[in-house]
Amino acid sequence: MAAIEMRNIVKEYGDGFKAVNDVSLDIADGEFMILVGPSGCGKSTLLRMIVGLEDITSGDMVIGGNRVNEKAPRDRNLSMVFQNYALYPHLTVFENIAFPLRLQKRIAEDEVQRRVKEAAAMLELNEHLDRKPANLSGGQRQRVAMGRAIVRHVDAFLFDEPLSNLDAKLRGQMRTEISRMQRRLGTTTVYVTHDQTEAMTLGDRVAVLRRGFLQQVASPRELYEQPVNMFVAGFIGSPPMNFLPAVVAGSRLQLPFLELDLPAGVTGKVADGQLLIAGMRPDHFEDARLLDPAKRAKGEVFRARVDVTEWLGDSQYAYIPFEANAEVAKQLADLAAELDSEALRSQLIVKIDAMSRLRENHEGEFWADTSRMHLFDPRTGENLTRDEAAAADLARLEQDDFRDRIDAPDAAAR
Repeated sequence: MAAIEMRNIVKEYGDGFKAVNDVSLDIADGEFMILVGPSGCGKSTLLRMIVGLEDITSGDMVIGGNRVNEKAPRDRNLSMVFQNYALYPHLTVFENIAFPLRLQKRIAEDEVQRRVKEAAAMLELNEHLDRKPANLSGGQRQRVAMGRAIVRHVDAFLFDEPLSNLDAKLRGQMRTEISRMQRRLGTTTVYVTHDQTEAMTLGDRVAVLRRGFLQQVASPRELYEQPVNMFVAGFIGSPPMNFLPAVVAGSRLQLPFLELDLPAGVTGKVADGQLLIAGMRPDHFEDARLLDPAKRAKGEVFRARVDVTEWLGDSQYAYIPFEANAEVAKQLADLAAELDSEALRSQLIVKIDAMSRLRENHEGEFWADTSRMHLFDPRTGENLTRDEAAAADLARLEQDDFRDRIDAPDAAAR
């Protein structure tokens, strides 16, 4: 295992395009780090620079305390799992897993047998060792690719969107297996994905990239609760955060469906009449008619007409259109295009209880927990209401959890 340090990493191509722009990131020994962002954000390029498949234009890549910029991939002691599995079709599962060990030649056959069987047992592949890849399911092929990665004693595992070719059910199963494997082995892991669900469920920390720039590095919970800007807020969460126009009117804030007091933390940052963008997540709303009076009094209640409802069994979503001025509408359209999300339109998405009787084309009464609302500068995207103290507390909790896991008895025995 080893820590990975990236210091001011830049990748610039011959035409002047910078795929990665001045990224500095420290990954602790044993940490599970997620690189996430929309297509073209530079996450896969950054991963390929770690493993040595892509040259670094400038900056330092340090693995285990050693600068590796000029080292070939084979000399970096890393294992990589690709999106397309990269299995040898003429070899059995056993020989595919054993392949990197046989390349080293110095490893005795009994040691090869032991390591392959150990990896196969961990990934529940014992019954398939004599089969060829063509006779395996997609999930089994991905487990073989993982087995080939973990069979070596390496400093870090690198995953490049390994689950994108699997269906939704298999992705869920494989997420659990990857998480369990990483926790058991305790090996430093860097995992690239465009799927924010994978990012939120797998990583100790998540690094969000946009157009080659690092936006925020934090635990999944901190990203969700204290995003630094509108891009991170819109990317993390499913359905995404709602963005609504908000106009400052003295000490009040006017939104499409309600008016409330201007949060104390932004009073000195904004001017009367200024246009802001309010951000509220779907789970910050409820059907007001189902609430007890005590909870109802702790938020804001408003009425709105429901356009569409989606019932999911344990919950449901109501979609409520609203009017937005040209500036906000363009901002939402641009962000929706970048995030490939049709949900970021002039509509409010509200998560309500499955027992709610709200129906399409009917007016409903809704409750909003406005204490959890964020306010963004529409020009810069900056989160004006980010609570730095709360973010620091979440970061400390994440660090404590990580240290407890690394210091656990089974980790010490590895």
